[in-house]
Amino acid sequence: MERVMGFDRDASPGQEAVIRALDNCYDPCCRDRKISVVDMGLIESIDIRNRDVKIEMVLTTGWCPFASRLLEMVEEEVGGLPEVESVKVEVVWHPTWTPERMNAGAREKLRLPLEKLAPLREARLREARLRGENT
Repeated sequence: MERVMGFDRDASPGQEAVIRALDNCYDPCCRDRKISVVDMGLIESIDIRNRDVKIEMVLTTGWCPFASRLLEMVEEEVGGLPEVESVKVEVVWHPTWTPERMNAGAREKLRLPLEKLAPLREARLREARLRGENT
């Protein structure tokens, strides 16, 4: 077997290497907060067979206008690993994505502090009272 720069051509990529590559994939809506597809809980499964990787992903919504770009990004990042020969990314709809799938770091980055929410709620309640609505 020929070795190139200490790399075994026949080696399969490890799951950790694939996850590290996925950590570089961001939904455009979360890029500014550095929340990856892994952090968001979008990765349903990773199947590695020899040098071929199959990834099943869920989407936060079926209406996501960036879904195709996100899938391309996953293929590019994982496909860029030297041990990977092919990448197949498949969107699965079951289970559906819910916020509970996010890791604690993502939840914290997306959480609005109560001190920012309380004034918004108070303003909404004031407006409703002025219009005579029941709150």
